[in-house]
Amino acid sequence: MSKTREITEHIVAQYLPGTPPGELDPSLDLFDTGIITSLQLLHLLEWLRTRYGISLEDIEISPENFRSVRAIEEFVSRAEGDRKAA
Repeated sequence: MSKTREITEHIVAQYLPGTPPGELDPSLDLFDTGIITSLQLLHLLEWLRTRYGISLEDIEISPENFRSVRAIEEFVSRAEGDRKAA
């Protein structure tokens, strides 16, 4: 399963129950639409840490990295690349 699909399915399951994952556009702004709030972002960060093994202490947390499914996938890919380079 692709990261984009996996992240989409998690967001839909947690924050948009009953919505088919295919209906969530990967570029939709999750903050402006109210799908993710600051508290929900903390839960999402914990899921990303657990699912992808990302050490959140070593990376800059910026709202721009979590604004959309696409941005989250790019963030995860960068974090995984940084981890492998270390």
